[in-house]
Amino acid sequence: QVQFVESGGGLVQPGGSLRLSCVASATISDIDTVGWYRQTPGKQRAMVASITTGGSTRYADSVKGRFTISRDNTENTMALQMNSLKPEDTAVYYCNAIWGVSSATPEGVPSRSWGRGTRVTVDS
Repeated sequence: QVQFVESGGGLVQPGGSLRLSCVASATISDIDTVGWYRQTPGKQRAMVASITTGGSTRYADSVKGRFTISRDNTENTMALQMNSLKPEDTAVYYCNAIWGVSSATPEGVPSRSWGRGTRVTVDS
């Protein structure tokens, strides 16, 4: 099973930017959909953005127009460019493979194994 390692988090002021990176332990070229999730204390992990091998993307309404997801199948990496950050973006961010995406289940189901995540704090 492919494992993922996230990095790039940190403390940023509101309105600032961060770029999160994710490295996979094996090829992701045969994983149709990968994505980023985030979790805050007391809440369930929620999908932030996803991208298919064909480049189709999907974003949570709360980040549309501010976040951009990308993937590089040759380097087995993905990234999340986060602009115009808000305090409510504060969370631990995770990347993962996503399975079972369909018209009936557009968000699919992430792999059961999670990395350690990278913490993003948006605060003045």
